[in-house]
Amino acid sequence: MTPELTATLILTAVTVVYVLLCWALPFGRCRWCSGTGTAKTLIMRRLRSCRMCGGSRKRLRIGRRIYNAVHNANIDAARAARAKNGNAS
Repeated sequence: MTPELTATLILTAVTVVYVLLCWALPFGRCRWCSGTGTAKTLIMRRLRSCRMCGGSRKRLRIGRRIYNAVHNANIDAARAARAKNGNAS
């Protein structure tokens, strides 16, 4: 096998695995608080709930965020097309 084919196969495999991961487990550990749900403040080092995840300890993966945006845009376009044709439901 040529190096180009090997690189292409590896990139394709990594992409497929990431897509399946985003489908099966859309939420990952928050990077800001490392999944603890709390973060220290700058003043007096108090513990407060994490601003990024809101204390839920989870965040939506980037791949799932992209999927949701494309899916919602597709639904909106179909709804607009139905409304334009007069078959609004």
